[in-house]
Amino acid sequence: MQMQIKDITLAPSGRDKIAWVKSYMPVLNRINDEFSRTKPFAGKKISMSIHLEAKTAYLAYTLAAGGAEVAITGCNPLSTQDDVAAALAADGFEVNAWRGVSDAEYSEHLRRTLSICPDVFIDDGGDLTELIHGDCRGFAKNIIGGGEETTTGIHRLFARQAAGKLDYTMIDVNDADCKHLFDNRYGTGQSTLDGIMNTTNLVIAGKTAVVAGYGWCGKGVAMRLKGLGANVIVTEVNPVRAIEAVMDGFRVMPMDDAAPLGDLFITVTGCSDVITRKHFECAKDGALFSNAGHFDVEVDKKALEEMSVEVWQRKPNIMGYRMRDGRVLNLLAEGRLVNLAAGNGHPAEIMDMSFAIQARCMEYLIKTAGTLEKKVYAVPREIDESVARDKLAGMGVSIDALTAEQRAYLGLA
Repeated sequence: MQMQIKDITLAPSGRDKIAWVKSYMPVLNRINDEFSRTKPFAGKKISMSIHLEAKTAYLAYTLAAGGAEVAITGCNPLSTQDDVAAALAADGFEVNAWRGVSDAEYSEHLRRTLSICPDVFIDDGGDLTELIHGDCRGFAKNIIGGGEETTTGIHRLFARQAAGKLDYTMIDVNDADCKHLFDNRYGTGQSTLDGIMNTTNLVIAGKTAVVAGYGWCGKGVAMRLKGLGANVIVTEVNPVRAIEAVMDGFRVMPMDDAAPLGDLFITVTGCSDVITRKHFECAKDGALFSNAGHFDVEVDKKALEEMSVEVWQRKPNIMGYRMRDGRVLNLLAEGRLVNLAAGNGHPAEIMDMSFAIQARCMEYLIKTAGTLEKKVYAVPREIDESVARDKLAGMGVSIDALTAEQRAYLGLA
């Protein structure tokens, strides 16, 4: 078995974290119990590239309970929790990941994760998908399909599909209702502010906070900032989302206008070069820059470094950049996902739904092997609704059901 982790002796701490989140993930608990009986992945292999922390680990245990051989790595250099990786390794999983990997190490870990020649795979950001279409085609001989977890990865998938270069069936997990409505909005909203507040130990109330992007993640971040008393400015390129932000009570303007006003900046666009040199030139002394999009390309770190006369670590996960005029600008978590690189990621109750969707989609891919085209599919509605019903049951909530007459009236009978 291959294994590249930081320190196997950290396993007890990792197991404690996994046991804690398991207590708050009733939907995945139910699926784990079911998979233990039905073994939908017997004889199958699953590769995972996803933020390697406690909730992810419990998804891996759930897939293994279903009979799968699981190989796992991270999907971001700073989001892996070394004690959780150690716990997985100690329990027999093939783990290649540690916090703070170099670009070369990150690439090697992805390759090792694919080297088991998986039947299905789980991706977060699209890096596994890119490799099996490129340098790692030799490991793709058994692949039925995969599931993509995040907005950035979905953008990459649809671009590949439009170019006629998608060679495998992919499930758009990100856009399932039980994923984006809760994970992207409530999960990103809470965990991003949690990471920022714990890292900076500064107050949010009274600050002018600039949120770049008003998709589901941006909505969640802006909502949480407003609730904590911030004066929120939203920047957008999509006119419909911009109107929505205005009607939700936020100021909307271009980043060029927001740059000199902001005390705190949070990018959640999934695009590159959102905050650049011209914005740093007019930013306030002491301004805080952070990113909650998947890759570290939204805040231009290279420009910050080039503009600085001094760069130093002010405290863990905060780098200071002194400008020639004496202003100090602060970058959190190296511009990587601040909620994971400087925090614990989304709450367990939220990831319960997202990972239940992933587990069900892996089961769906195995069951439908050979019947689906090489394109991006939406999560089947029955999976989305089954997860929602299981979540409600876990919360002790009951809802109405349509009568036969109502179904007939709606044309559903």
